[in-house]
Amino acid sequence: MKQLIKHRVSILYALFFLVWIFQFDWIKENILFFIDDQSRLVQRISLLELAVQHIQIVVLASSISIVIALVLALSVHLSQSKEYRDLILQFSTIGETLPTAAIIALSVPIMGYGNGPLLLALSIYGILPILRNTLEGLSSIPRSINEAALGLGLTAMERLIKIELPLALPNILTGIRIATIINVSAATIGATVGAGGFGVMIVSGIRTYEPLLVIQASVPVILLALWFDRVLRVSAH
Repeated sequence: MKQLIKHRVSILYALFFLVWIFQFDWIKENILFFIDDQSRLVQRISLLELAVQHIQIVVLASSISIVIALVLALSVHLSQSKEYRDLILQFSTIGETLPTAAIIALSVPIMGYGNGPLLLALSIYGILPILRNTLEGLSSIPRSINEAALGLGLTAMERLIKIELPLALPNILTGIRIATIINVSAATIGATVGAGGFGVMIVSGIRTYEPLLVIQASVPVILLALWFDRVLRVSAH
């Protein structure tokens, strides 16, 4: 019953998101009643196009983070080296502490304007939560299970694929959830270097002092983050 309720909440967030994207003209008329706006809103790009761009950026950046984090986590786990584990976590922590804006600004001279610098920043930012949760999931498996697997004659790789990864999956999905939610909100800063997504409208609204533009793009970002959070949280249980 609880699972059903959680799925219903996910559907509700998705419906709110779609209504906001496709029916904003109707919503705008009601918002203008509360905002001192003289209908100076100029929308050069549709919300649907911005939504597609934003989702593509988030999914691509998160996918890159997942691949890198899983490769690092599995190499650490298979090596059984505490020094290697500490080194990888240290480098990942450094990447997490670097401001997203700084990574984007420093990469522009090399990668140019557009989605490239943003994807690089988001990918780096998403590695640590996935890496840390994967390592925690793999290290929390009871020793008795591994001993039973050894008794069956399974190799290290067979134990990893058949036993350890399935048991660590909830932890892995938690890390992916955290990284994805971070990327949904952080992706908006990419508009400052010519990247797409809802940040284009938010930055435009700030520059032109149009609160409606900011609201128009901020609400779907919130709904998208809530949807990813709910879907990945349900999948982890």
